[in-house]
Amino acid sequence: MTRLTGSALRVTVFVGENDIWHHKPLYTEIVHRAHRAGLAGASVFRGIEGFGASSLIHTSRLLSLSEDLPVAIVIVDTEERVRGFLPQLDELVTEGLVILDDCEVIRYVGRDEKSGKTGVKGKKSL
Repeated sequence: MTRLTGSALRVTVFVGENDIWHHKPLYTEIVHRAHRAGLAGASVFRGIEGFGASSLIHTSRLLSLSEDLPVAIVIVDTEERVRGFLPQLDELVTEGLVILDDCEVIRYVGRDEKSGKTGVKGKKSL
């Protein structure tokens, strides 16, 4: 299990929900590559409204515009590991936005694979 506390780097990738990489969603490819690279974690968040470089507003409120909602993929790990992953993002993200933020990891606890419980008795992780 990866251990992570203290200073870290967060990379956030903003793409469209319909962006594709080799016949599957781009966000799926990014998450799977981050996993294969051994990064500490990745999550995908679907936006309900937004616009980007094209200036087209995408929203879940209007059926005609809800076809390509914004998606954010957030990955956190040490600066060295995140920066080592950036060339893969450069290959994958042809349209979108990639940002880096310094952050501090307060707590990073996984589940016990056998029991499904968190690492601290009686408490769930944040």
